[in-house]
Amino acid sequence: MSGSEEIIADLAQSALTARAVEPAHGEDAAGHTAERACLNCGTVLIGAHCHACGQAAHVHKTLGAFVHDLLHGVFHFEGKIWRTLPLLVWRPGRLTREYIDGRRASYVSPIALFLFSVFLMFAVVKQFSGAFDPGNIVKVNGVSVNEGLPGQVKRLAGLKEQRAALSRAGQSTAKVDGQIAGAEEALKVMQDVKSANFDSVNARSAIPAVDRTFKALKTDPGLVLYKLQNNAYKYSWALIPLSVPFVWLLFPFNRRFRLYDHTVFVTYSLCFMTLLVVVLSLAIAAGVPLVALAAILIPPFHMYRQLRGTYGLGRIGALWRTAALLVFAAAALVLFAMLILAESGS
Repeated sequence: MSGSEEIIADLAQSALTARAVEPAHGEDAAGHTAERACLNCGTVLIGAHCHACGQAAHVHKTLGAFVHDLLHGVFHFEGKIWRTLPLLVWRPGRLTREYIDGRRASYVSPIALFLFSVFLMFAVVKQFSGAFDPGNIVKVNGVSVNEGLPGQVKRLAGLKEQRAALSRAGQSTAKVDGQIAGAEEALKVMQDVKSANFDSVNARSAIPAVDRTFKALKTDPGLVLYKLQNNAYKYSWALIPLSVPFVWLLFPFNRRFRLYDHTVFVTYSLCFMTLLVVVLSLAIAAGVPLVALAAILIPPFHMYRQLRGTYGLGRIGALWRTAALLVFAAAALVLFAMLILAESGS
């Protein structure tokens, strides 16, 4: 028998003797336990935690202990997130590099932060979806639908009055008829946008499932939009495997960086982008100006800083990779959209 086995055997014998001498140490009325063997794997305990599986040696079976565990979990996560978020926002490359290099205890893991940020994003967007009126977002000739709709109605009425006058005078109405037809078509499009009416959607796809989704938008748009929202949330994780190959293309056949490195990079980047959507959504709901400009400028700037810090790039190398990454990100979003559309048509 080896020395370590003898020590464990002695400890086991001591534990049995102590249990016989002090039988009340198994579990008291307050729900506290003083186990001699791990309740999870049965290994003889040495110290405060099982050296085989890591479970705590003493399990407290009380309501107070449950509340303590809950608060510990919440504030432990909170402590980590306040160390993680500043780096994610301003020094994302350092955060990514720290996690890849194994210095992880102080930070929220990328997948845990991703799940939290995706949940928060969908919760906020759903809460403020009423503020995102398509009539305010979609523009015709540089004017939003809501702003231009009254003017378009007035213009059409004026054209019809003009036609009536020309008709009474016995003059040709061919020119004004063309203007009326164009105004009526523009008015119909604007009204469809405002009411989220998809009857005029004529999109087609070679993918049968996607084509079924387009057709269903005309017959039951409410159900399709509900499916799109649910599937976007359910399959949000798919953005990670869809994006990793594109990031690998930025460093083809480079042995310094592995797929694991790219996965951590992508996941933290997606965390920032989803949290950015949350902030911009709240800004839109609050009527903050220049939200669109922020949505255009912040993502490439963040990608640039994360690329430089994570992969140790110079300015030129980071700039051209940022430009390529923007194209790749758009491609990954298109693939994700196709996946969601296909699932929503089933």
